[in-house]
Amino acid sequence: MSADRAAQLEYSEFQAAMLDEDKRRRKAAKIIAVLAHFLGRDAAKPGEALSGLTVGDVGCSAGFIADELAAAGARRTLGLDIDVPGLRKASDRFGGRVGFVCADGSRLPFPDGSVDVLVFNHIYEHVVNPDAVLADMHRVLSDDGVLYLGLGNRLGVMEPHYKLPFLSYLPPAAADRYVRAFGRADHYYERFRTRPGLRRMLADFHVWDYTFPVLAAPERFAGGELFPGAAGRTAKATLERTPRPALRALLPVVPTYLWVATKTPRRPLGAALPQPPEPVRTSR
Repeated sequence: MSADRAAQLEYSEFQAAMLDEDKRRRKAAKIIAVLAHFLGRDAAKPGEALSGLTVGDVGCSAGFIADELAAAGARRTLGLDIDVPGLRKASDRFGGRVGFVCADGSRLPFPDGSVDVLVFNHIYEHVVNPDAVLADMHRVLSDDGVLYLGLGNRLGVMEPHYKLPFLSYLPPAAADRYVRAFGRADHYYERFRTRPGLRRMLADFHVWDYTFPVLAAPERFAGGELFPGAAGRTAKATLERTPRPALRALLPVVPTYLWVATKTPRRPLGAALPQPPEPVRTSR
């Protein structure tokens, strides 16, 4: 990690995707569907998938995902971020049913063991110390709590924020030159990890991988934005007929992982899927 890496305090101001409401709400639908499946609530009525649960969206920015989590029946929903402009927009629109707090993810404003569900969706690469954030999430989750994780892979060919191939492969100084050369940014702050690095980051958790289940059954998980249109139909058909060992061989280069983590051993409780979730062997 670069010694001068700093927190991105106003991320929504220079990443327009954070303010794309339709796209963020589609992501929220996928997140809620994955959580509902893991919790055995995949047959719940609309607005009841998270009924009675305390939920925190860490890295909520403008609050679209947090608003959808609240609409899914959460008893209490909090959105947390250091992105003050994003939080201001979120509070103005959704403050009636979501509490928004300016907070560092490594110092979450929750008592130990007090949160039922946490969402950490495509955030780890932006924070200065993701290991500290995961440690504090572990602290605040209840013993039967659930953590949803959307995790970018360093070995994904196309970098998702700046749309430059192999950007995440480069050391920091070279990556800075690359984004400047294409006029995308002054610096490349993001730091992705490979799958082994992510497994080490989650070493204190028990983890289930929903990446292939979502891709193989997008209609169940509102996951069409991963591979939209014809690409999505092709991916679905391919995954449905690909043997599991062949899929496992692809895991090191999958661009995005969708994982569900818990503090204590738990198994997914939802209905059978064409490609079932599999446990992730975490390691130090």
